Amino acid sequence: MVEQGVKAIVVACNTATAAALGTLRTRFALPFIGVEPAVKPAATSTRSGVIGVLATPTTLASECFRALLDRFARDARVLQQPCTGLAEHIERGDTDDEATEALVRGFVEPLLAAGADAIVLGCTHYPFVAHIVQRIAGPHVTVIENGTAVARELSRQLAARGIRKPAGVGRQTFWVSGAPAEAEHVLGRLWAPEVRVRSLPF
Repeated sequence: MVEQGVKAIVVACNTATAAALGTLRTRFALPFIGVEPAVKPAATSTRSGVIGVLATPTTLASECFRALLDRFARDARVLQQPCTGLAEHIERGDTDDEATEALVRGFVEPLLAAGADAIVLGCTHYPFVAHIVQRIAGPHVTVIENGTAVARELSRQLAARGIRKPAGVGRQTFWVSGAPAEAEHVLGRLWAPEVRVRSLPF
């Protein structure tokens, strides 16, 4: 990506952020923006004092996540729900069928039973099934993702360096480590009907 001349890189994965963000910032001069579960806004918005976090097991076990709870959620009860297999399920393009709803329901209902009134989507895959989470949780539960906050931070960092483009639409190219044809099929369902997909050079 650096060789392609990018201005900044968003590490759009909570697990990868926890594992590698510090190293990336040390090795490269351009700005890296990480992501983390939106615990802070959840702690602010909860009325019951109970927050549910849907995330991968690796994210929930990370030191970064523990530090996040210590900084922002000391006064809340945080229910950690590992969602084994959900990201892989979404990567197949399954985001609105009965099997997906059953899988999500199994993760969400224990949080509701324990009194959570704010549910954090702690994986960047999960906004693709946010509508299912909200439907299961009901209108009185706030479902929170961090995409808007990440975009705002990216904009801020580009502006601070004087490299933010004032207007216009950029182009999108997807570089994948797997088979481009498979990625193209899934991206066609999750992103847009026509996408440009290339293989990463190794």
